[in-house]
Amino acid sequence: MFNEEEGIAGGAGMEGGAGGAGKTERTYVVQSGDTLSKIAKQYYGDAGKYMDIFNANTDKLSDPDKIQVGQELIIP
Repeated sequence: MFNEEEGIAGGAGMEGGAGGAGKTERTYVVQSGDTLSKIAKQYYGDAGKYMDIFNANTDKLSDPDKIQVGQELIIP
């Protein structure tokens, strides 16, 4: 499922695992003008939690200030 208005992809293709019961990982496709802080504010209501998103995506991000439009990020 994909919400075009917000650029939010549902958990399609994501499987639960060792993350613990009840935890759901979502994905988000980076849009123009996004920062990890803006994404954290949208999902958690706290821009300061941007490192949670960065840490969940270290396989594709090397710097929290360098994200690219079209990247699919895991939102823990």
